[in-house]
Amino acid sequence: MEKELTEVYCGSGRGKTTLAIGQSLRASAQGKSVIVIQFLKGRERRELDFLEELEDIDIKIFRFEKMESCYEELNEHEKAEEERNILNGLNFARKVIATQECDFLVLDEILGLLDYEITTEEAIIDILKQKDETMHIILTGRKLPVGLKDYVDSVTTLTTSDPDQV
Repeated sequence: MEKELTEVYCGSGRGKTTLAIGQSLRASAQGKSVIVIQFLKGRERRELDFLEELEDIDIKIFRFEKMESCYEELNEHEKAEEERNILNGLNFARKVIATQECDFLVLDEILGLLDYEITTEEAIIDILKQKDETMHIILTGRKLPVGLKDYVDSVTTLTTSDPDQV
């Protein structure tokens, strides 16, 4: 059996989640079970709900945040509440990996949790260390910290280009 990868899609450009979802669809079409855990999106971002309605695919989407707005738009009290929900999401990710609950796992915007100091590099490393060679994992976010580079196999950086410069 081929060793599955841990990939990162990062950078300032748009399309990181779209790329991860495209890979999820491909994995599901190959008969793999897929779990997507989204962070920092709030409940208002329902653009992926259609995936759960498609027939013949096995993609489950989880969001642990309860507020309608994205994290960055919340007041301090709401942020504290959402941080507890987000940490529940991290614990769920840890459980999914430890129990091999799926073949393909997307941790969408998990790297953004570092930007907001909701979690630490060490906590994410701890989660990645539990992965065995049969599970494929994709992490997304703007910045990949140097400390995580040893735990990933592939980094794809999406950048924003100025159309006037092309």
